[in-house]
Amino acid sequence: MLSLATNGLLMLAVVLVVLSQPSRSPNSQPQPSYPLVTAGSSPPMDLGPRQKWTYDQWVAQLEREAAAAAANKPENLAILAGDSISLWFPAQLLPVGKNWLNQGISGETSAGLLKRLPLLDNTTPSVVFVMIGINDLIRGVPPEQILENSRLIIRDLLWAHPNAKVVLQSILPHSGPLATWEGRDRLLAIPNDKIREINRSLQAIATEENAYYLDLHPLFVDESGNLPLLFTTDGLHLNHQGYLVWRSALILFMQLQLNN
Repeated sequence: MLSLATNGLLMLAVVLVVLSQPSRSPNSQPQPSYPLVTAGSSPPMDLGPRQKWTYDQWVAQLEREAAAAAANKPENLAILAGDSISLWFPAQLLPVGKNWLNQGISGETSAGLLKRLPLLDNTTPSVVFVMIGINDLIRGVPPEQILENSRLIIRDLLWAHPNAKVVLQSILPHSGPLATWEGRDRLLAIPNDKIREINRSLQAIATEENAYYLDLHPLFVDESGNLPLLFTTDGLHLNHQGYLVWRSALILFMQLQLNN
């Protein structure tokens, strides 16, 4: 019942967010998110165009940021773990009351995230939000492998951080034939119905592994089951409006689920 109530409130929040925001171009780019910031504050420093780094350079930088979080032990540490969709979450939109460590990497897969989780072992998060899987699908990874890796990610996080709450988030849909992302053909090869099926399995895995599940998918679909252009820059990544919806979902989820 609590889950159903939460979903209903999330849908209402989406409507309010959309109606309250000024009109924006679907192609307006979000500002980059910076690691380890107090939500609502300005980024502590300019880290430059990290999106142009190689994967190994990103991993090395995130290792340094995780080490800093481990050494400083900020209160109410919340971690975003995932791919570019997490990476580009604007720091100023992250829910207040927590110190956020962004551990997103552009192009990340479930296998890649699983491999680098030990970098977080010495941190002390209160909550870890995981979103992973779309790049696996783009690369042709079988759903069974995505699900198994997701299970192992949850287990690793719960083992390393027994006092933290682990939240597995659903994979977001794409915009189908309206997508303009450079890999559009690869997106079109992934039916959004398939993503919905995988999400149902992810929810079951989260329940089995004593983790939480945040179902964002219904908040990001139109009547055709695709990601609306209102929420995206290119049919795959989110724009400012999209992150506002995600922010609202995080706030309500933390209030209604994590705080009870």
